[in-house]
Amino acid sequence: MKTIGLDVGTKTIGVAISDAFGWTAQGLPTIQRSEDDPNRDFEALAELIKENDVQKVVIGYPKNMNGTVGESATRSEAFAQTLEQRCNVQTVLWDERLTTAAAQRVLIDADVSRKKRKKAVDKMAAVFILQGYLDRQSHTLT
Repeated sequence: MKTIGLDVGTKTIGVAISDAFGWTAQGLPTIQRSEDDPNRDFEALAELIKENDVQKVVIGYPKNMNGTVGESATRSEAFAQTLEQRCNVQTVLWDERLTTAAAQRVLIDADVSRKKRKKAVDKMAAVFILQGYLDRQSHTLT
């Protein structure tokens, strides 16, 4: 069973997918969000879910630093609910506080240029979200 992880932003959706065993997360191409037609975002995800036989989607849940739910987290909740209804897939909201900052740090440490970092940070954040979830699941099972 494969799982995908999403870092849902207003302009892009970072995407990562697990291996069949649920051990590792690998980044996939970032989805550019459609300003004109939000259905296009869900159609792209539905195709990805079907092609990869995905059973679960882990969606970054950007809580405020004090743990409260703000506007961005509320948007993630609505996105998860719509994805479940449209794609008949289980969704999990995963606390993503500081994942974008961690992804930026990794890319800076790897000496990736600012221009290339901008293109890679959403994918990297999705990998961090999914890998965090997968790691927690493996510790829960042991």
